[in-house]
Amino acid sequence: MVVGSSYPFLDIFWTMLIFFAWVIWFWMLIVIFGDIFRRHDISGWAKSGWSIFVIFLPLLGVLVYLGANGKGMAERNVQQAQAAQAQSEQYIRSVATGGGGTASEIAQAKQLLDSGAIDANEFEALKRKALAAGTA
Repeated sequence: MVVGSSYPFLDIFWTMLIFFAWVIWFWMLIVIFGDIFRRHDISGWAKSGWSIFVIFLPLLGVLVYLGANGKGMAERNVQQAQAAQAQSEQYIRSVATGGGGTASEIAQAKQLLDSGAIDANEFEALKRKALAAGTA
């Protein structure tokens, strides 16, 4: 007896379609609730109202929210992505320029030595201190 013959292709296709629709539905709910609670331009009461609307009348609530706030959702996502990219670029620049690392501390101490502000013993002490902090 072949088990596959009792579950035809169209039934498999329909089951897959229902499953993916279910996954998309939950993804939409997560995105919408994330947008509702991320917003700073509406009050807590408005957030509560939208949440209740989406929970108790899910299909209508989701469609109304997307219709009323779809453009704002896209703008907020773009702003969040730009802020994340700017923060990442700022971090990369700070790391690439040696923002306070061991080498920059030794270079600053060497400049002080060259300018005559400190003597060789003080330079060696600063260098040891920087190297000890770098390994800790």
